[in-house]
Amino acid sequence: MTERTQKRRWSALPVAARIAVLYVGARIVTTGFLLLAAALSGVGSRFGPDARIGDLMVGWDAQWYWFTAINGYPATLPLTATGAVAENQWAFMPVYAYLSSALGAVFGSWGAAAVVISLVAGYLACLVLYRMLRPAAAGESGSSRAAVDEQTAMWAVAFFASAPLAAMFQVGYAESLFLLWLFLALLLVQRRRYGWLYLLIPLMGFTRPGVLAFALFLGLFGISRWIRRRTEPLGVRETVHIVALSALAVVVGFAWQVIAGIVTGDSGAYLATELAWRRNWLAGGDSGFVPFDGFFRGAAFWFGSWGLGEVTGYVVLAVAVMAVAALLLFEPHVRRLGVELRLWIASYLGYLLVVFFPQSSLFRLLLPISPLWGAAAMPRSRVWRVGVLAACLLGQWWWIYNMYALGNTYWQIP
Repeated sequence: MTERTQKRRWSALPVAARIAVLYVGARIVTTGFLLLAAALSGVGSRFGPDARIGDLMVGWDAQWYWFTAINGYPATLPLTATGAVAENQWAFMPVYAYLSSALGAVFGSWGAAAVVISLVAGYLACLVLYRMLRPAAAGESGSSRAAVDEQTAMWAVAFFASAPLAAMFQVGYAESLFLLWLFLALLLVQRRRYGWLYLLIPLMGFTRPGVLAFALFLGLFGISRWIRRRTEPLGVRETVHIVALSALAVVVGFAWQVIAGIVTGDSGAYLATELAWRRNWLAGGDSGFVPFDGFFRGAAFWFGSWGLGEVTGYVVLAVAVMAVAALLLFEPHVRRLGVELRLWIASYLGYLLVVFFPQSSLFRLLLPISPLWGAAAMPRSRVWRVGVLAACLLGQWWWIYNMYALGNTYWQIP
């Protein structure tokens, strides 16, 4: 069979089938990596010398989702020996935990159901990513949206399905499901179809943290639409939708804090719970949540650990922020992603800068900026594309090996 015939047969397949082939192939590779990591797991690893792939799939935070599904949320916050709020279920949103529990009644196992949900959501997220990157269909509004050729969109899907954190598609974490809700929401904004967002925003907000970043995105998107109203008319109905959805995202973003406060009788229950994880990194404890404080303290922690000093850390942080801003504003391939995706990426990175303490989980928390794979796929050089894919797989093995085969020090936590 000639290469031309193979290409013709490949192109004749439905898009969903082609993406399924890429996704299943990527999952087979990831499964191989996880099997190897289980075999290499030793005495010092969190999973021990007799680890099985199933142990890895329901390890780390998956245990917290399982514990939440079984025990619910505590009405009395657990405390450490020093009287500080200890790690507990309030840090984990309910949708993934309870959806896995409901499906677990069919599969006979919470863990099996959780992995199935992650697998299916990951595949569907690949489909939606492809649609986000393809040109709008005839008659659709949204002239500023991403528009790349079919081959580029398919390569972007391949990068996404094989990315360094692609193990999230087959372990008991909520990331895969959150990405599905997020990509659907971004696609709807691109196509100016706002109705389903009233459902997707609560689903995002109660699957994992991050919906406040979507509120910021909607606000910036509304400003962008108003600025561009001469080239793309902005009607009253669309304006009402954008304002109402922005308000809904803000309400949903703070709702979990309110719910935790009502149930526990402590208005600061949620933030205190989140800070309990940060306390593991800072021997001196913490003084409560302060915007941007996490990144500054993180810079001091990491660069201090390396003997480079706090000032160096602040300088590097400032340079990194300016570099990302320049990338989003001026890099030609990123600009081709369209206003909507660029505004989302900027909003989410800004959100992380405000709330997050940078540590090894940062790689996982960067998954919501996965639309950037579209920009990575735009150079048409086959050497470039194969090189990026190889780098993805190499990074995936490095991450799985450190987080699962080793998992024995403070920077080896997913």
